[in-house]
Amino acid sequence: MTNPADYFSRRLELETDPSDVYAAQKAGERFVLVDVRGDEAWAQGRITGALHMPYQQIAERAPRELDPDVPVVVYCWSPGCNAGQKGALAFSRLGFAVREMIGGYEYWVREGQPYENDEGPCERVFDRTVMVVRP
Repeated sequence: MTNPADYFSRRLELETDPSDVYAAQKAGERFVLVDVRGDEAWAQGRITGALHMPYQQIAERAPRELDPDVPVVVYCWSPGCNAGQKGALAFSRLGFAVREMIGGYEYWVREGQPYENDEGPCERVFDRTVMVVRP
């Protein structure tokens, strides 16, 4: 039987969430945030400051474009999308320290974090169903 403390510790080593990623960005922590979705999804909207690298391109592009000593955080659409896991697997196979941002782009936007599309910054919306909204 798996020890629950070991299980949850391991998950926290490999996963993060939008609130923690945003806090890490604001604190100036060193990591690369990678959007692993396709071109149309990227054009529709993405996290401000993210790098676009669809998961199918990671094996080819990451060794040329990224410093393997800098941790990577990947995200895809939402909890219903496994592209983030595919991207995390591809980065891990290349030896990168990688975490998946659970909740993906959907929860980033729903929590009111900065995002943009091809037209520029988008209006931040704070969804009371996923967070406490203070006046």
